[in-house]
Amino acid sequence: MTDFKEMGLSEALLKGITALGFETPTPIQQQVIPVALQSDADIVALAQTGTGKTAAFGLPLLQRIRPEAQHVQAVVLCPTRELCVQVAGDLANYARFADRYKIVAVYGGASIETQIRQLRAGAHIIVATPGRLVDLLVRQVVALDKVARF
Repeated sequence: MTDFKEMGLSEALLKGITALGFETPTPIQQQVIPVALQSDADIVALAQTGTGKTAAFGLPLLQRIRPEAQHVQAVVLCPTRELCVQVAGDLANYARFADRYKIVAVYGGASIETQIRQLRAGAHIIVATPGRLVDLLVRQVVALDKVARF
C-alpha cells in the first residue's frame, strides 16, 4: 500500500498525519499498519532510527482505542524518559484531530504527584518507563486489568 488512506485509518488520524506532513507511508509503516489494524497477533518489526516505527505501531493503536471506555486500554513501555516523552507526544500529534484520546506519559525524574493526578483524570493510553510504571502499580494508582491485547 502506497497511501495512508488505503490502509483503513480513520479520517481524524489521516488529518493528523497530513498536518504533520506525512504524505506516503515508509516501508515499515506499509508492512505493519495493515497487519496491526486487522490482527491481534504479535508483531516484531525492526527498522533503523527515523524510519517511522512510532507511527507504524501508534496509528493502529490509536485506531483500536475505544475513547468512550474510560479506562487504560494500552500501555507503551519505553526504556528511557526521553523516548517516553517523545512517543507520548507523537501519539498526541497523530490524534490531535481526534481529541477524545487521553494519553499520559509517566516516567522518573518528573513529579509523580502530577502524573498521578493526570492518571486519575483518566487515561486511555499510558506511555511509561518500566520503573515508574512499577511504582504506580505498587501504589495502586494504575490498573492494567482492562488493557487490551492489540
